[in-house]
Amino acid sequence: MKTVQVDVAVVGAGTAGLAAFNAARKAGASTVIIEGGEHGTTCARVGCMPSKLLIAAAEAAHAVGRAARFGVHAEGGIRIDGYAVMDRVRRERDRFVSFVLRDVQDIPEAERIHGQACFVDNHTLAVADHTRVTSKSIVIATGSRAAYPDSFESLGDCLITSDDVFDWRNLPKAVAVIGPGIIGLELGQALHRLGVRVAVLGRGGRVGPISDPEIQAYACATFNEEFTLAPDAHIADMQRYGDRVAIRRTGQNGSEVMEYFDYVLAATGRAPNVADIGLDRTTLELDAKGVPAFDPLTTRTVSADGESPIFIAGDAGNFIPLLHEAADEGRIAGQNAARLALGRQVQPGLRRARIGVVFTDPQIAIVGGGLRAMKPGTFATGQASFEDQGRSRILLRNKGLLNLYGDVASGRFVGAEMLAPAAEHLAHLLAWALQNEMTVAQMLEMPLYHPVIEEALRTALRDLDLKLRAARGDAEKVAPEFVCTSNES
Repeated sequence: MKTVQVDVAVVGAGTAGLAAFNAARKAGASTVIIEGGEHGTTCARVGCMPSKLLIAAAEAAHAVGRAARFGVHAEGGIRIDGYAVMDRVRRERDRFVSFVLRDVQDIPEAERIHGQACFVDNHTLAVADHTRVTSKSIVIATGSRAAYPDSFESLGDCLITSDDVFDWRNLPKAVAVIGPGIIGLELGQALHRLGVRVAVLGRGGRVGPISDPEIQAYACATFNEEFTLAPDAHIADMQRYGDRVAIRRTGQNGSEVMEYFDYVLAATGRAPNVADIGLDRTTLELDAKGVPAFDPLTTRTVSADGESPIFIAGDAGNFIPLLHEAADEGRIAGQNAARLALGRQVQPGLRRARIGVVFTDPQIAIVGGGLRAMKPGTFATGQASFEDQGRSRILLRNKGLLNLYGDVASGRFVGAEMLAPAAEHLAHLLAWALQNEMTVAQMLEMPLYHPVIEEALRTALRDLDLKLRAARGDAEKVAPEFVCTSNES
């Protein structure tokens, strides 16, 4: 067996792993990166990028379908070529993956090892049956995998996950999406708009990452105008029935509903890939799911016997499983692993303001942890509707509701939840304001053009400012600003 000794060993060559590897090398540490599966990040292969390709095709179909509302008529109606749709998804997906593979190939061969890594102890990894790596510090960046209940296995090849969708050659006729989370909502709506009969079914009533009851109720009503969304579906039975799946559940009026689908898409979450890497041979403290406890600011894991030489980043840590967070965590982990290996002090890294976007239409966005991060009695809420918002009506995209949260004591903006057109852009403006610790009054001093969807921020901010002043007993009113005949207003 080959023996390798380095300062830092990185396990996993996804977004977090590559960021950790590059950061450790840049810090001057000798480093290797180990990958047991296919190279190419989750985002590029089965996540962010292929899903957005499918959504883009769905948006094109939807735009043609609603063109008549503008007085523009497409002769002959819409024809969706499922083969062509999926061909473009796969081709562009493979192109994105090739960019990642190119980056991996640029790593010197001596610094990349292929094979399944397993811990021998806190400083040693066995890679397959060919290499033993000893290092002063280790970064776990093994990513995650689609997870679903064991009972789903009985569905056989009628059961798929988001990992499988993007290898379809053609679009099916009917799909039941189990799980109205981010993946379920995005793929469910996209497939519906591409002509697939879709039902998105959940348990417990949650819709995506939304925690604000007003936003959730609005989202549920809006999506149900387009496709079946039952966040608490009360599924009584789900069985394979020939080459289809039969689902028996309780309908809206309490009656029994029986539906048949070509596939069940399990969008029931992802699990960190930490089960088979030998963590039981380390001294790390593990939670009930076997994930190491760690400090999000340093990414250093917690060890039962004191200071740990092991760091964790990305989906493997299950902290904030988003690409930009994985890249940040990887960089922090790589820098600190190198510092530790080179005898220097581990330091906290930059953690940015939290932001999350669901690419439905309207989009869902959460800033700063949303309502669930608020402490009762400490905040006020400002609101804006998009139903009469000028630019949104012009574009026939006037569906949505925005709630902004402000801290009563300081007057600072502290978070938001929204279902809105262009939420991806609104959320970035708000996340930047949050990271810069701006007050609501300061945000109202920022420029906004007319007419733009972003003007809805001013409506909500003015509402929030008034409520914050009232909560503080401040009688001073907000100065009047530009007023439009339509709600910006």
